[in-house]
Amino acid sequence: METSTSPDAPADTRPRAVVLVEGPSDRLALEVLARRRGRDLERERIEVVAMGGATNIGHYLDRYGPRGLGVKVAGLYDSAEERFFRQGLARAGLGAQSSHTALAEFGFFVCTADLEDELIRAVGAGRVEQLVEAEGQLASFRRLQRQPAQRERSLHDQLRRLMSGRSGGKYRYSAVMAQAVDLDHVPYPLDAVLDYV
Repeated sequence: METSTSPDAPADTRPRAVVLVEGPSDRLALEVLARRRGRDLERERIEVVAMGGATNIGHYLDRYGPRGLGVKVAGLYDSAEERFFRQGLARAGLGAQSSHTALAEFGFFVCTADLEDELIRAVGAGRVEQLVEAEGQLASFRRLQRQPAQRERSLHDQLRRLMSGRSGGKYRYSAVMAQAVDLDHVPYPLDAVLDYV
């Protein structure tokens, strides 16, 4: 079913809930995890919306929140972007949130650094390195590891650099890691936001 973002649209064509995420890699990871958990987000009329960056949160809360469609909203954010989410929620009339806990009560959950950081930790850096090899990227990763700026960094941090350092890397590996993570070890913010909606 295709949903509508018009407030005048019939209720059964509007989303029931919207999860706001910073970019397409976050959206893809949540969609993969939802499928693996047996959920059909489209049938449930839950949309995962990539906002094109945290600074756009206010615009999307205006569209979907109490002053827009009035649907249930939730989201994921990187810890460095928390101020934008606090400001956006306050501007949308959802209260001034002063902590991670307060934001979580409104359905917005923090990734410690970012989604990739959470997934690498959950899957395990050694296992992620095996996934890099399976993706045919091990030789490229070894070159990255030999760079002076990377030599002293942990495997975890080198893998994050691999994913963020090239176009499409975050998108590619968010799906690979979301598919590989043990369902009993899904990072808390990803589990929590899916449970919230």
